[in-house]
Amino acid sequence: MTATIDSSLDRTQLFIGGQWVDPATSEVIEVVSPATEEVVARVPAGSPADIDRAVEAARRAFDHGPWPRMTPEERIEVVARFSGLYATRMEEMAQVISTEMGSPISFSSLAQAPAPWMMAETFVNIAREFGWEERRAGALGEVVVRREPVGVVAAIPPWNVPQFTTMSKVVPALLAGCTVVVKPAPETPLDGYLMAELLAEAGVPEGVVSFVAGDREVGAHLVAHPGIDKVAFTGSTAAGRKIAAVCGEQLKRVSLELGGKSAAIVLDDADLAAVSEGIKFMGLMNSGQACVAQTRILVSRQRHDEVADALTEMLRGLTVGDPLDPASEIGPMVAKRQQERVNGYIGIGQDEGATLVAGGQGMPDGLDRGWYVRPTLFAGVDNSMRIAQEEIFGPVLSLIAYDSVEDAVKIANDSEYGLAGTVWTADAEAGLDVARQVRAGTYGVNTYTMDFAAPFGGYKASGIGREFGPEGLAQYTELKSVYTSVPEM
Repeated sequence: MTATIDSSLDRTQLFIGGQWVDPATSEVIEVVSPATEEVVARVPAGSPADIDRAVEAARRAFDHGPWPRMTPEERIEVVARFSGLYATRMEEMAQVISTEMGSPISFSSLAQAPAPWMMAETFVNIAREFGWEERRAGALGEVVVRREPVGVVAAIPPWNVPQFTTMSKVVPALLAGCTVVVKPAPETPLDGYLMAELLAEAGVPEGVVSFVAGDREVGAHLVAHPGIDKVAFTGSTAAGRKIAAVCGEQLKRVSLELGGKSAAIVLDDADLAAVSEGIKFMGLMNSGQACVAQTRILVSRQRHDEVADALTEMLRGLTVGDPLDPASEIGPMVAKRQQERVNGYIGIGQDEGATLVAGGQGMPDGLDRGWYVRPTLFAGVDNSMRIAQEEIFGPVLSLIAYDSVEDAVKIANDSEYGLAGTVWTADAEAGLDVARQVRAGTYGVNTYTMDFAAPFGGYKASGIGREFGPEGLAQYTELKSVYTSVPEM
């Protein structure tokens, strides 16, 4: 039995400055189900003119409105109210995300919708204890150090975890006193507009938040807009480089959460059943469409074939199908272009000489429509191969042999990325020793998770800055030092 959405998902207006308004053009985004290849909703296509209106509203609200001038406690009250409203709509949010981008409803119900709510709750608690203003004993007298809002923020989330990445930007920005213009991806505008409804209901003042879904041209216009003070982007490393160049030219603040090619290191004492279950989630989460997916599996040469057999058995037992069916573990790719990209990499892996032991090109058995890919495992992979170096963003795993633990660490670090990773071992201290040597922003020993009280982000080409925790909130503030002198009487 599949879940259904009761109400129409179509929209005819954009959310600009806290109001639903008519778009500047008649252009429309058709949201297509990756499972059925049918249009499930139509929404206005945002244009540069719509971005101009949104930035103008945000600029006016920041420069002259009440939001940045409220006390942190007053802003916390509004955001906490939003979080409470969000909690009542999580099931709907999960179904919307699965409908628009194909995430299995099991994953949407576990992570796509609840994790953003947990994030909001955590940020509210962090904001209550945050050092908005402190007095320090300086070398020449007392210094007041303040955290003030950075200004007008452009928030650009991707399509793979749209609500998760939107929340990671909007909530800390609002708590800091910023105003925000969100540009949802054209593949996933629906969850963003549901979020906009909840923000309006929570009482976010006029002008403070806008949502304008649009294509890359619209995003580029937003990034380069002179009214924007900071850009917060999650997406591909290639797009991140372009955004960083624009922000560098304009000396705009920027935070970038980019791609990954993370490695799971399996030590010889690891429990293979635990490893298989771990890779099932951490390598294939969201059908492999996750920046933190650990798709390079590093094993010693003596256990290579044993691990290959265990992972092959796991992959062949996966249920691939309708994302709105709770039994489905792997859904479709978000778009036909992504399906073609992933199948292309499977072909590249075969051409490079890797051994295809599970999956391969073509549609999974029993499916004749939808942008599906067969869960795939390559063995005998050399880390120099493209399938080991480039982010595929699909359910494709590469098994790579190492000669020693030192060699495993070297292979894990032999990547332009440095976002995430795991080590699997019966010896926790040995796992921690490996974790300290791998250059990645987040790491797990026999597990992988994101704790919203701790910073998340990447080394190297995986990004700039951090999200979550006090560090994530601080990304939306400027530091001001105030020196005082009391005149002598």
